[in-house]
Amino acid sequence: MTGNYPALKVGSKMDKQKLTFFYGIILIVVGIAVFIRVPQVIPQLETIAFFKNKIGIVEFCSYFLGFLLVLAGGIRVAGNHKKS
Repeated sequence: MTGNYPALKVGSKMDKQKLTFFYGIILIVVGIAVFIRVPQVIPQLETIAFFKNKIGIVEFCSYFLGFLLVLAGGIRVAGNHKKS
């Protein structure tokens, strides 16, 4: 069954801008969640023998991943703001 659903039009410019904006917000929130979660997970990783000597690099990579998520989200939100 097909119908004419104007609210579900795919490919309109406004829908793509909204999607980009909300995707940026989601990236920022996930990045902040990584920053909040890392201090809780690191002590658990220290109990694993394999990670005991590598905990510094694991912690650095986790924070770097969080930073990249926040940066990518900020770029998307700022780029979307300039377009509108």
